Amino acid sequence: MKDSIKNLFSLDGKVALVTGGNGGIGKGIARGLAGAGADIVIAARNEAKTAAAVREIKEEFGVKVVGVRVDVRQEPQIHAMVKKALDSFKQIDILVSNAGIAIHKIPEEMSTAEWDENIEVNLRSFFIAAKAVYPVMKKSGGERSSASARCLHSFGSEALPAYGASKGGIVQLTRSLAVGWPTIISR
Repeated sequence: MKDSIKNLFSLDGKVALVTGGNGGIGKGIARGLAGAGADIVIAARNEAKTAAAVREIKEEFGVKVVGVRVDVRQEPQIHAMVKKALDSFKQIDILVSNAGIAIHKIPEEMSTAEWDENIEVNLRSFFIAAKAVYPVMKKSGGERSSASARCLHSFGSEALPAYGASKGGIVQLTRSLAVGWPTIISR
């Protein structure tokens, strides 16, 4: 698998920052990027899972991997995450803002606090992370840098109203960033 991914495209010399990268979809994305040659920053809350993911990806793909503890609900921690990534690699070329939650409740049973937490973790953190890496990507040469956002699209669910709204918000925010930052966002 490693060779087939690298034959499609190479990310040698690139650094990818993946929030929520220690499990599930985020870990799969981190593995795919590492398979293409990118060095990886795995940022997540659970330090033990992060350490295990770091070891696994280093051993399997032979790239440099750093783990960072971050709670994406805390803006200062997001900025610290970006600083740690830069201290470790001096660059960030790819941001995958994957950290997220899904509170399974029908709308009439979901509290405003639960709604706010979904939006904060899934959408607000994406905005803060994108803003934090923007100067780094712009400074590194614009056209040579790439920031991508790929979202899993939900067709709506009676038990996931805040999750669906947050993911829809990410799609629209990504489109706005692509218009506002055309030299670093690849569409």
